[in-house]
Amino acid sequence: MAQQSRPSPRKVREPAPKRMKAAAANEKNTIRAGTPRWPSRNSYAAIDLGTNNCRLLIAKPSADGFVVIDAFSRIVRLGEGLATSGALSEQAIERAVSALAVCADKIRKRQVTLARSVATEACRRASNGAEFIARVKRETGIALDIISAQEEARLAVLGCHALLEPGDGPALIFDIGGGSTELVLVDSRGAAPKIIDWLSAPWGVVSLTESEPHDQNDPVQRIAAYAKMRARVAETFAAFADRLPGGSGVKRLLGTSGTVTTLASVHLDLPKYDRQMIDGLIVPTDSMRGIAQRLSLMTLDERRNMPSIGAERADLVVAGCAILEGILDIWPAERLGIADRGIREGILRCLMEQRV
Repeated sequence: MAQQSRPSPRKVREPAPKRMKAAAANEKNTIRAGTPRWPSRNSYAAIDLGTNNCRLLIAKPSADGFVVIDAFSRIVRLGEGLATSGALSEQAIERAVSALAVCADKIRKRQVTLARSVATEACRRASNGAEFIARVKRETGIALDIISAQEEARLAVLGCHALLEPGDGPALIFDIGGGSTELVLVDSRGAAPKIIDWLSAPWGVVSLTESEPHDQNDPVQRIAAYAKMRARVAETFAAFADRLPGGSGVKRLLGTSGTVTTLASVHLDLPKYDRQMIDGLIVPTDSMRGIAQRLSLMTLDERRNMPSIGAERADLVVAGCAILEGILDIWPAERLGIADRGIREGILRCLMEQRV
């Protein structure tokens, strides 16, 4: 079923989406989005190969954005073991190539007009990243572009900023990935957000999990490992935190990642994940922090048995919780906006406006 790229008005306290306007100027650090000018018969594809997930989105332009006509997502754990070996493992490469082959088949069947495929932190860090990119091209026909952390942050903001709550003052948008976390401070007073400051931290759910191996069945070790994760995150965020504006104004916060969508599902006590319920949801940060702390105390099996988490995320979600708590520490907002959108949507908007 086709999904609209804009949030449904039925969601809890969801901000009214902003109609995007094309920009004539190309100002530095300004994210521009506008009504697609290309014929609606064309279809576009975006692939985001992260440290943990491989995601595809295929869409056609519409009057107010775009309509999704096909999508694919698979956990591939491309960065598994990267922190210790410095290279992508053969098993991880096989998983990623298999998922990308599915993406390539969908792109061919949908007769995509234009596509862009990007790879992020795992490929940036891996000693064999270039060899992996060449193999993907050879075996699937997909040309992956290893993007910088700054480009990753820009695309994520472009893909989800419409879900920011209205308000004055700067807002913080973040993306907790598998190998890194992007924090972006934006000025949203104009037609499109302008990046004020940003940080790419070297901790994502995969890399942070692997930094603190421990016995998941030992409650003492679980508590100690979570405390060490929190300390690592705090240390990495410290310099950026010092640059953030203070004051007593309302702080706006928007997150896009599997961590925040998973915790939002737990908040709603959903029997299974439902994007229509999650994308655009506004959740009290106290509730999200409470869920994070509760999950950190659970055994691996207890997390696996939660329908909103499941087996694939059970071992990684705790690291995501540690990163989320670190963000809440440095930007103490009362509410957190949840976005089930990001880099892929940002790529699609760029493609449809001929701004690859």
